[in-house]
Amino acid sequence: NQEFVFAIDVKTGKKLWETATTRSYSNDRGNGPRGTPTTDGDRLYAMAGDGTLVCLDMATGKVIWTQNVVQQYRGSVIGWGMSESPLIDGERLIVMPGGRGASLVSLNKHDGKLQWKTGNDEAGYSSAILVDIGGVRQIIALSGESAMSVMEETGELLWRYPKISNRTANIATPIYHDGFVFLSTDYGTGCALLKLGPRMMSEVYFNRDMKNHYSTSVLAGDTLYGYNDTILTAMDFKTGKVLWKNRSVGKGSLIYADSRLYVLGEDGVAGLLEAAPSAYKEVSRFEISKDQYPSWSPPVISDGRLYLREQDNLFSYDIKK
Repeated sequence: NQEFVFAIDVKTGKKLWETATTRSYSNDRGNGPRGTPTTDGDRLYAMAGDGTLVCLDMATGKVIWTQNVVQQYRGSVIGWGMSESPLIDGERLIVMPGGRGASLVSLNKHDGKLQWKTGNDEAGYSSAILVDIGGVRQIIALSGESAMSVMEETGELLWRYPKISNRTANIATPIYHDGFVFLSTDYGTGCALLKLGPRMMSEVYFNRDMKNHYSTSVLAGDTLYGYNDTILTAMDFKTGKVLWKNRSVGKGSLIYADSRLYVLGEDGVAGLLEAAPSAYKEVSRFEISKDQYPSWSPPVISDGRLYLREQDNLFSYDIKK
């Protein structure tokens, strides 16, 4: 009945501290928080499923400040719970409460005080990113109704792109590269590549060949690797041309490191693949134990370790070899 942020020793798996944040968020896809914490120096920021945002001391877990941003900015908790990872930029902490006039807000990261608020879209499940286009710093976010870009300093709306929204669950993080941003959603919608200017954008392509549901594609070189709903797909970033498709380990999530793709199917099958635009090349696979719900947390790689998380278990593997 309670949500927590907790720290674990990477070598032993021993819990170092845990801090209660708010009551547990309950849902038919599994209970608890959805978003990954964000670290910044000696502080940690995390969003709970009901919109409670906490700032903690990373060494001890002590609460520095907390507020429920959904209540504060008169948003509403979206169907599967608030799911974003907070964005830190300098003194700013940027999150999406989804309130009228406060779709996106910038808070002072030291005390949570409002710096600016903007937009009227309901919240999405995606996390915002920061880009610099011709010296103009912009926040790009995927809300529940559109992709949008706002001025980092003021929150002024620069452009809005509703075509990519499916109005059910917009989840994948935008991918920025070389003046372009890639956006993708499922529920029959598709993907788009937008060419960005300092204060505008233009559509390069829109197709239905990469429909990211709950996982974000990865970009390696000029190739996007991601899930078109249930099918692992390789796509040329600049043209949207499909290079190959494979059922692989089943519908899931993936991460890229050292010219390899690490994939985790929602049924607990993990796979190691070559990041090859020419063809699907699987190196190996294995299976983790899991409970009744699908595994939707993406793999994480840090300091030669691979972390796989399903609903109730966290696994750590040495992949330095």
